[in-house]
Amino acid sequence: MVLPLLFAQITPIPVPVPQEIIRPQEVRPLPGQLDKIPVFNSNSPELVLREGILLSTFSPTNKSTPSAHLNFSLRGRFDLFVHHVAKAPTPEDLRTLYLGLLLHNPTEEIVTINILEAASYLSQPDAPFIDLPSLVENNRGDIYAGPGSRVMSDILRGLQQNIFPTTLEIPPGESRMLFNLPIPVREFSPPINGRSTYMRLWSDGAVYAASLAMFAQDERAPTLREWEELLVQGNLSEPRDRPPSPPGAPSQLVYGRVAGISEGSRWKTDLVDSPHNGSLTIPAPGEAFSYGISTLVGGTLGTEQVQSGRMLARYEDTAYAAHGNYGVQYSLVLPLHNPTVETQTVTIALETPIKQDILEEGLRFLEAQPQQVFFRGTVRVRYNDDNYLLRTRYFHLVQKRGEQGEPLVTLNMDPLERRLVYFDLIYPPDATPPQVLTVKTQ
Repeated sequence: MVLPLLFAQITPIPVPVPQEIIRPQEVRPLPGQLDKIPVFNSNSPELVLREGILLSTFSPTNKSTPSAHLNFSLRGRFDLFVHHVAKAPTPEDLRTLYLGLLLHNPTEEIVTINILEAASYLSQPDAPFIDLPSLVENNRGDIYAGPGSRVMSDILRGLQQNIFPTTLEIPPGESRMLFNLPIPVREFSPPINGRSTYMRLWSDGAVYAASLAMFAQDERAPTLREWEELLVQGNLSEPRDRPPSPPGAPSQLVYGRVAGISEGSRWKTDLVDSPHNGSLTIPAPGEAFSYGISTLVGGTLGTEQVQSGRMLARYEDTAYAAHGNYGVQYSLVLPLHNPTVETQTVTIALETPIKQDILEEGLRFLEAQPQQVFFRGTVRVRYNDDNYLLRTRYFHLVQKRGEQGEPLVTLNMDPLERRLVYFDLIYPPDATPPQVLTVKTQ
């Protein structure tokens, strides 16, 4: 008797489990710490479906929703990070969403804002998420995948996009728009788009700041008065992101997205054997050591070091720390020293091991990487090559979960030679921490 196909036994095709590569080696905590520069950090809700307040540091006085305002003024050096996505709320509603950044001068003197570096790009058409090789030389800055990748590449080079002024004056008691930028969706299928913005600023007086979301009226940009009305009368934009789990909670760890003032714009340090030693001894032949980059709760790679910037002010349903350190510049100096009497070949690479908190046997990588991209962005290395010529090179990297990195620098170090290497990375949005910087002797 032949059974109908409906009842025939079907043998499932097994899905191969990616094979792990365990690399026994030391992972070191990163010396130093984040600086104290405050960062206006607007990333929640990431997906904006309704008008409202994304992040406000204004005073809650005379506001319809006092809880939407964190009452935190900024002055001197501070940074600004705004990263949000727009999606058509319904198939018929294809209005352009505008992101506005409102600055207010609460003082009795004119306040001048200097825009030191600034960049803002859309996912479409400015910086689409395209497939790129794991490593591409990017000295001209024209290689990128996604707006976060492109923005941080510009900031790493000290650039200022021409859509921004170099200075902004705010009269006493008044407000001005730092930017008023669209996220169009109408011409794209599916109707979804995103915008990443990063700015380094300096103010000679106290200011309040707010990032706001408003749909275009008849496809025109909202006016200053309309933004001010939204700030006073509006509520926090909804729907909200998934709230974070409280620190130390025994349940599943939920990081949450950031909306508030985080502390730390740069991590600048020398990687040395000890605080009293000005050199970094290279590994023995065939060995390696790594330093954690953007390590976080649940992912310290055995270092017990959480690098996430702390929150100086936040909304109750958003992240307790700036997990991922989006926009933070890591500026690391490696004063390499070959103490042996033989020439040694040394490489330096950025890598994306499997996240783990406790390092049992070593770093874990995958032989065949899954599809999820965990890092896409540009790094910079500066060093004297084997001909003693000063080299400055930029590389755009794309790494998937568990991917070992290709060498960024390869040096043939003579016996007893010392060589300086400078490594810079601005941690890009859309990346997933942690990463490691690895020094290896062949």
